Amino acid sequence: MTSYELGYERGLTRRRFAAGMVAALSAGGLASKVRAEVPKLAIDTHAHVFHRGLKLAPGRRYAPDYDAPLTLYLQQLDQNGITNGVLVQPSFLDTDNSYLVECLKATNGRLRGIAVVDVAVAAEELRTLDRAGVAGIRLNLVGQKLPDLSSPEWTALLAQIRTLDWQVEIQRNASDLATLAPTLLDQGVKVVLDHFALPDPKLGIDDPGFQSVLKLGATRNVWVKISAPYRNGAAGEAFAKQAYPLLRTAFGVDRLLWGSDWPHTQFETTQSYAKNRKFLDELVTDADERARVLASPRELFRF
Repeated sequence: MTSYELGYERGLTRRRFAAGMVAALSAGGLASKVRAEVPKLAIDTHAHVFHRGLKLAPGRRYAPDYDAPLTLYLQQLDQNGITNGVLVQPSFLDTDNSYLVECLKATNGRLRGIAVVDVAVAAEELRTLDRAGVAGIRLNLVGQKLPDLSSPEWTALLAQIRTLDWQVEIQRNASDLATLAPTLLDQGVKVVLDHFALPDPKLGIDDPGFQSVLKLGATRNVWVKISAPYRNGAAGEAFAKQAYPLLRTAFGVDRLLWGSDWPHTQFETTQSYAKNRKFLDELVTDADERARVLASPRELFRF
């Protein structure tokens, strides 16, 4: 027998042995048990953590009178079968991301963060945030004057965001998003739109701004959070059920991101983590599709 033939026979023997072991494990139910013990990736892409000892931003629109600490958030994940989460810097803490970073470091990669930064932030501060697990910045523009995202200072910041391969997350009504998002896309950054893109609650899916947002799906560089339907008016859940098929067609399942919006600031009395997780089952009724929605944020948030 030649050395080639001898090597082939040995390889064949090893493959037969491995196949036999798999068959034996499967017959005994051990293989399925091992697979069952490996949790499927399920990511909550929108939550906030804070406590009353933190310094609040001057000029804030709102500040909660309770604590929403990291330990309580992690309990929500565990109780609802969610493997990973994304902490979004609350607007009332402005650019002080210290508690956010503290929480990210405490969880050894289970969580990622979205920070709020000043437009003139130093490059080294961005790199420090990146090392801590931050994957982007948030522009919460509700009630704010719209920034000129094509100005030199914004262009410089967005160039750094692009270099870090971060995202820019925006909370604003749909009619303005239709203008803001293309400006960001022109500068080569990934864009995430909060809470179903916030159309006019009176118009819902018929809002011209929402219809313009749907056209952004063709860029393949925009994601939409299917989160917090209650922030879209009293009929928010009904709107969400109308909007989801349109968003799925326009963006694809892999560009839709579920978020709990825990602890549901300003809606604490009517909302809970479990209620919002349950609504996802009603919104995305196909189990395989729902699993894809929960797992798809992995690459965007670098889990």
